[in-house]
Order: sequence, then structure tokens, then C-alpha cells
Amino acid sequence: MNTVLLEKHRGFAIVTLNRPLVMNALSRELRMDFVAVFTDCTEDPDIRVIILTGSGKAFCAGFDLKELGSSDSNNAAEEADNVIAQAMEAFTGPIIGAVNGHCITGGFEMALACDILLASENARFADTHARVGMLPGWGLSQKLPRLIGLSRAKEIAFTGAPVFAQQAYEWGLVNHVVPEDALLPRAIKMAQDICGCVPAVLEQYQTLIKDGYSMLLDDALEWEEARAIWWAKQASGEMIEGRRQEVLEKGRSEKE
Repeated sequence: MNTVLLEKHRGFAIVTLNRPLVMNALSRELRMDFVAVFTDCTEDPDIRVIILTGSGKAFCAGFDLKELGSSDSNNAAEEADNVIAQAMEAFTGPIIGAVNGHCITGGFEMALACDILLASENARFADTHARVGMLPGWGLSQKLPRLIGLSRAKEIAFTGAPVFAQQAYEWGLVNHVVPEDALLPRAIKMAQDICGCVPAVLEQYQTLIKDGYSMLLDDALEWEEARAIWWAKQASGEMIEGRRQEVLEKGRSEKE
């Protein structure tokens, strides 16, 4: 059985973690398959958006602790690598996380590595790093406080208690909560909308937001202005008018 499934569509791909009997736990095999699939998408110029989801009742339960516990290594770092985080970071387009169920610890970190999160009504998020005896290494301790606030992030980290879908939405952790059968169609519709962007601008905009977010506001505003001027010098009036007409046509079709 393939531990990671890949479906390519026009402009976007669906990547599905596929170990449903063990809540899509991140075994060595799955991690290698995941890197191969994401590398394939990164190297494919036709794939501009990735939807990441899980099969069965879970998004991802994190590292396969049974496998880690049975390892001959005395050093957990030799097993708990960050190749998944690196593979996701290497993809320059947006990643939509379609969280279909349990999203725990390493799975939670994978979700936070996505650019946009959608959740089914069955989704639940939990961080059990402290209970297991590990520290997060894929950005959870830094991204989560910036996303939902310091106190809420500490509550999640220190208690290990689950945050259910509606609460995750109210806290600003996910963008939308939808019924289970509507999750993937909603993610696909969003991916298709994103694919309507000018490809080169989409990539530049992604960089603009990611890099600017780590700057002081005054520096980020100055940097944004410089990037906008640089890009405007390359854009012709004919190209802008053509895209303007496409946007108008899309708006008319959505009203009908």
C-alpha cells in the first residue's frame, strides 16, 4: 500500500496521508514517500497549489511512536527528522490543509506548515509533545502563539487537551469548518480559485507575506513598496487589461 497518495489535477494536486489504520502516523516509510511526493509537486511547474489531507478518520497522529520506541537507536534525533517540514517549505505555492479528523502533535505541526486550514466538523487538534517527552521542532512553539495568542498556545501545549473544530475556528486556528463530506470539495474549489491568479504573481505574493511577516512593520512596508515597484516595471498595460477583463468575467459568472 502506498503510504502517501498523489492526485494531480489542472493547476493543483491532492496529497493524502494513507495509513488509516494507525491514524496516518508518520513512519519512516511514510516520511520518505511524503518527501518524494512533495518533491514531485515542487518540480512540476503545472502544480501551483497543494491540498494536504488524511485518509480515514485522522489527518495525522504525528510520529509513529511504536516504531520510534522499538528503534535500536538511543538518540531520538536520529529518527525524529524534519524532512517533512523541509519538503513542505520547499514548495513555493500555497498549501491548503484539509483537516479531516485527529490532528495531533507532529500532525499538528504539519497543519501549521500549511498556508490555509480548513477543518471538518470531526477535526480535533492536540499537542502532546510535553506528555510524550519531546520538544516540537517544526515550528509549533513559534507559529501557534503568533496565530492564536500566547496564553491559548500555552494551554494547548501544557495540557495536551484537544481543541475541537468549532473552538479552533473561534480561536483563529482554522479558516472554515465544514461538514465532513464538504471538506475536500471546499478545498478543491479554493485551490481552483487560487489557480486563477497569475502564476508568477502568486509565487511573489507568497514570498511577500511569508518574509514580511518576520520583519518589523516599518521595514516590511518599505520592502513591500520596493517589491511592488520592481514588479510594476515588468508588467505591461496590455497584460494588466487582459487580466482585468478575466476578473470581471469571473465576477459576472459567479453572480449568475
